[in-house]
Amino acid sequence: MNQALKYDIYQQHCPARLFFEKIADKWVLMIINVLARETQHFNLLKKSIQGISPKVLSQKLKMLERDGFIQRQVQNTAPIRVDYSLTPLGLEVAEMAYQLKDWAESNIEQVIYAQQHFDSIQEQEIE
Repeated sequence: MNQALKYDIYQQHCPARLFFEKIADKWVLMIINVLARETQHFNLLKKSIQGISPKVLSQKLKMLERDGFIQRQVQNTAPIRVDYSLTPLGLEVAEMAYQLKDWAESNIEQVIYAQQHFDSIQEQEIE
């Protein structure tokens, strides 16, 4: 029996749209992919993801924790260290995020070629 879905992302006020807004962020995808490999503390995450600022990393980690994708664990060490890991929900998202990462790395040359081809046609039309 085919049940009607509770949510429909094509509807303007569907709360599931928020997922797409968040997951489409490059930093979010990178954080999830890194944490899928292993639990990491803040500085190691920052080092693993070149170009992310501490402020942005902190914001994204808080957002991911709020949404239930990651968990933080305070280690009773001196100095105190906080480790971040994926929750079961985060692991599910990581599977999809990894597929996107893999696809991007495997197909970026085709995308670049298409862009260059498009740009050259546009330049010829302008002349």
